[in-house]
Amino acid sequence: MKKAVKLSLFMLLAFSLVLAACGNNNSNTAATGGDSAEGGAKSDIKVAMVTDTGGVNDKSFNQTAWEALQELQKEQGVEVKYLQSKSEAEYETNLNQFVKDGYNLTWGIGFALEKALGDIAKQNPDSNFAIIDAAVDAPNVESVLFSENEGAFLVGVVAGKMTKTNKIGFVGGMDSPTIKKFEVGFKAGIEAVNPNAQFNSVYASGFDKPDEGKSAAATLYNEGADIVFQAAGGTGTGVFNEALDRKSQGQEVWVIGVDKDQSIEFGTDVTLTSMIKRVDVAIKTVSQQVIDGTFKGGTITTLGLKDDGVGIADTSSVNVPQEVLDEVKSYSEKIVSGEVKVPTVTQ
Repeated sequence: MKKAVKLSLFMLLAFSLVLAACGNNNSNTAATGGDSAEGGAKSDIKVAMVTDTGGVNDKSFNQTAWEALQELQKEQGVEVKYLQSKSEAEYETNLNQFVKDGYNLTWGIGFALEKALGDIAKQNPDSNFAIIDAAVDAPNVESVLFSENEGAFLVGVVAGKMTKTNKIGFVGGMDSPTIKKFEVGFKAGIEAVNPNAQFNSVYASGFDKPDEGKSAAATLYNEGADIVFQAAGGTGTGVFNEALDRKSQGQEVWVIGVDKDQSIEFGTDVTLTSMIKRVDVAIKTVSQQVIDGTFKGGTITTLGLKDDGVGIADTSSVNVPQEVLDEVKSYSEKIVSGEVKVPTVTQ
């Protein structure tokens, strides 16, 4: 790797974002954003993204990225599009399509696109690429990683303090190093405040399997879990659906959302809290570098609690008592200071 840079996301914003001024869900088709910049300003810059198989309307990771590009279009007049991948076999084809169409920056959304994006970047050294959740060793690729374990630790504190059955579950969209960071951090947070709580995890076969997510949640709830944290993209929709079904029958169960504030989509009646992952700001920051001519290919930026790259949703106060939120804040400060080290792999 030529350069390895670890920067504050909001420091990047302060220096590189100069702000001037819902997606189509058809598989394997390009979709553009809405209106261009407010006031009529239009940029010649074109920025695109390719989703993983979870799809652009996953209520989570991909949707956050696409909404960020749409905001950039409204603010800067940038032309934006996405291609939605139905299978891993389409990753290279979709990435290459934007290269052929002359896009100034093409994003790969998710670790699943690492190999495909690396191959296309090598074949097209004059094109700019960026990727979320993977480190691609190429001079024309900017990679953005997150310390998911740190944010997951905080919602683990919430779960550990608020469980009534002393059983807590986790649903992962795919058994991978990135999703394992969510699980490991979550479990560590639980153990920090409630070492007697029982923990169990279930993994689906992909991020586009809501039926598997619903089944996994049912298994965990049937085993007595009253709180389930899902890091599963579109598969996580099934987790929420199972919890909503049980809530309608009078069962007190909760889901912890991921990536964005999922109470906006699924409601505070079932969403205990959400672990926020600021994919949106990362997307806008790197894309703005292309607009400004300051794109930093060959770099890796890792964003954690100290960078405000991860955290918990502001709406957590709806269901989480203040004394628990105070404990979350205390642990957050200890993680930032280095007093608490959050594991990234199973101990």
